[in-house]
Amino acid sequence: MKFPLQFVYDWYRQVIRHPQYRWWVILGTLVYFVSPFDISPDIFPIAGQIDDFVLLTLLITELFSMVVEKLQNPNQVTVEDSPEGETIEVNAVTVDDN
Repeated sequence: MKFPLQFVYDWYRQVIRHPQYRWWVILGTLVYFVSPFDISPDIFPIAGQIDDFVLLTLLITELFSMVVEKLQNPNQVTVEDSPEGETIEVNAVTVDDN
């Protein structure tokens, strides 16, 4: 069975963007980064650091992406801001009567 890396990336991105789990994912990623217990232990010269830096790069990329999206759309209501805890997205379409 093949385990696609894209699946891991999509899952990480979805979970870190959920406000309920965001800080847990950030904390877990940082703990994994400094922990000596990894998928590939840090005692191996190069292979030991690859999983740490991949995960740290993924975290930084997603956090940067979320900040850029927030700066580009400052008035967008998110799950954190909405009173019911729901996000409402509306796509406006111009209708021409001609």
